[in-house]
Amino acid sequence: MSATIIKNGSETNEKQAWLEVVQQHVGSLRYGVVQIVIHDSQVTQIEKTERVRLDKAQARGN
Repeated sequence: MSATIIKNGSETNEKQAWLEVVQQHVGSLRYGVVQIVIHDSQVTQIEKTERVRLDKAQARGN
């Protein structure tokens, strides 16, 4: 899991910053979860959990 902390700035710049981070995380995933953490109506953290899926042949070692 990786996390990105968003620093306070102007509202427009802050919104643009977290939208770009979410896009980067979503674009880098094949399987996984991107979570946006909110405190006091502000995005404060973005977390990415990536999963690696094995097909049946890989799981059996063939």
